Amino acid sequence: MKITRPNGFERWTRKWLSFPALLLVVSISACSGGGGGDISAVEPGKESTPPVIVTQEDGLTGRFIVGYQGWFGCPGDFEGNSEWLHWFHGLPGANTLLVDMLPNIAELSPTDLCNTGLTGQDGQPIYVFSSQNPNIVDYHFKVLARNGVKTVALQRFVVEIENPQRKRRLDNVLKNVMAAAERNGVSFFISYDVTNANPNTVIKTIREDWRFLSGELNVVRHARYVVDSGKPVLQLWGFGVIDNHPGEPAEVASLLADLKSGRDGLVAVTTIGGVAAGWRTLEGDSKSDPAWSQVYLSFDILSPWTVGHYINEASTTLFFEQRLRADVVFANAHGVRYLPVIFPGFSWFNMMNVRGQPDKAIVNQIPRDCGNFLWRQATLLRAYGVKMAYGAMADEYDEGTALLPAQVSRDKFPSNIQGVYLDQDGCDLQADWYSILAGRIAGHFRNGTIPETLSIGR
Repeated sequence: MKITRPNGFERWTRKWLSFPALLLVVSISACSGGGGGDISAVEPGKESTPPVIVTQEDGLTGRFIVGYQGWFGCPGDFEGNSEWLHWFHGLPGANTLLVDMLPNIAELSPTDLCNTGLTGQDGQPIYVFSSQNPNIVDYHFKVLARNGVKTVALQRFVVEIENPQRKRRLDNVLKNVMAAAERNGVSFFISYDVTNANPNTVIKTIREDWRFLSGELNVVRHARYVVDSGKPVLQLWGFGVIDNHPGEPAEVASLLADLKSGRDGLVAVTTIGGVAAGWRTLEGDSKSDPAWSQVYLSFDILSPWTVGHYINEASTTLFFEQRLRADVVFANAHGVRYLPVIFPGFSWFNMMNVRGQPDKAIVNQIPRDCGNFLWRQATLLRAYGVKMAYGAMADEYDEGTALLPAQVSRDKFPSNIQGVYLDQDGCDLQADWYSILAGRIAGHFRNGTIPETLSIGR
C-alpha cells in the first residue's frame, strides 16, 4: 500500500493493513452471486485487438510467484534524484530509517552500492542499493533463479505513473527487469497497484499505460513475459480494498471487460485481482458495496492480500481453516482460480516511528521463526489443494517481508537502530536463506508435493 505523506515525506510503503484480530473469529458466510458473467461481447464502436503471439511457457498453475517492488533509490541514481527513496526520510540517521531489514551486500561491488555514512556495531560501513541500477536488479534475479524461484510479479504504481518524472523511474526499473529476466531465465508479469491513485484518472491511466507497455515497450512479446491460457498475464492490485484505493465497481468492471477481451485498443490478458482478504464476504478490508462481488468474480484469478491477518502457527491454521478453505471452494464453484499470498514475517518498527505512530512500532511483530512460519503456510496451501501461490515480497525490506539476502546478525546494525536480522529467532542462517526457502517452495509447487517438516540450517 502506498501512503501519501506531507512535505515531501518518503513516498512509499507496500500494501499495509491494520492487523484485524476480528478476522480470527469472524463468521464465514458465502456471498450471493452468480459467477463471472459474460464480459466478452464486443461493444459497438470498440474494435477488438488481435491476440498477441507469445512464445513463453503457458500457465500459472504450479508456480510460486514472488512480488518485486523495485522502488529503492539513492541520491544521484537516475535523472538527478536527490532522495533516499524507501531507505530514509531525509538524510540517513537513526531517526530517519524507514526499513526494518538491511540488505546483505556481500556479493555486490561497492561501486554498485550507496554508502549511507552509517556504521554497524561491527565497524563496517552500511551500504544500500538503488533499483535503478541494472546490476542490482540482475543480482536480485540471479539470486532468485539460482535458488529455484522462476516467476516475479513486478509492481507498477499507478500514482507514480501520473507523475512524468516518477514514471520514467518506473520505466527504467522495468527495462532493468526485462534484461535481468532474460539473462537469468526468470519469468515476469506486471502488477498495477492502485493505492492512492487519483480516483478521477486511475482507470484512464491504466488503459493508457498498458497500451504504452504492450506497444512502445513491447513488454508482452518479451520471451520471459508470463502467459496463461494463451494470453499475457496482468494483475490489478487494490480495487475494492478499503482506504486509499480508488475505483468504482462499474468502471472497474468495464476495464476488466476490455482487458479480458482485447477491446479499446488493449492487448487481451489473463487477469489477476489483488483483492482484500475479505473479498468473499465483503467484510473487514473489503469495501461492502454488493456490486464488488460481481467485480471480484470477473477476474480470471483472485489473489487476496493476507499479510498481517495471522501471526503465528495457531492463528495461521485457524485462518486457513475458517477463511481460505471457504475461499477456495467458493472461487472454484464460480470458475475463478485462486492465488493466495504467503509471507515470511512482518515488522515495520522504524517506519512507524518515523510516521509518529509509536503504538504500532513493534520490532519483529510477526516473527519468522527461522522460516517455519512461511513453511507452515505453504504446507497448508498444498493440503487444501491450492496449486499456485504468491510470496510477499522479494525486496520488501521496509516491512520486514523480504525474501532476498538480508543481514544476519545484530552487529550489522548501528547500536542506536533496531530492526530484524536473520538470527533473531535463534537460528544460524545464511544471508540468502529465505531465497533458498522460496526456491524450495517453488520446487514443491512444480512437483505437486511439499514436506510437512522444514529442514533448517546452513
